[in-house]
Amino acid sequence: MKIKLGLVTLTMLSLNGCATIISGKTDKVTFTSVPEHATFQIKDEQGKAVHDGNTPASVVLDRGNGYFDGQTYDVEFSAPGYKSQPLKLDTELNGWYMGNLLFGGALGLLLVDPATGAMWDLPEKMEANLPKDTANPKP
Repeated sequence: MKIKLGLVTLTMLSLNGCATIISGKTDKVTFTSVPEHATFQIKDEQGKAVHDGNTPASVVLDRGNGYFDGQTYDVEFSAPGYKSQPLKLDTELNGWYMGNLLFGGALGLLLVDPATGAMWDLPEKMEANLPKDTANPKP
């Protein structure tokens, strides 16, 4: 009985990805700015607008953009009397992805985490410091 339970547990662990289990396929990113209440727009790699809003705001974004491909976003901040500021929001490798090596999850390492995008991480926060527009000051 203990051997069967152990085999079932081992099989279940090998069929899942560590990053998928722990982190999921999305990340929540908080957007802030100086000055506060700036507008911002987020576009994915295909140029599709995925969010429009005002700072401060938290937005849930996809980590992945296909198999073994992290998502990169273009974020543009703007406010009256300030120059707009474009910034890149990019992913980096999720530390939990390497957990597949420790726990023997070959399927998680090669299939589950890369397919779901969970192998990637987005930063928790993005802040824009907009420069004043001295050529076109607005009240």
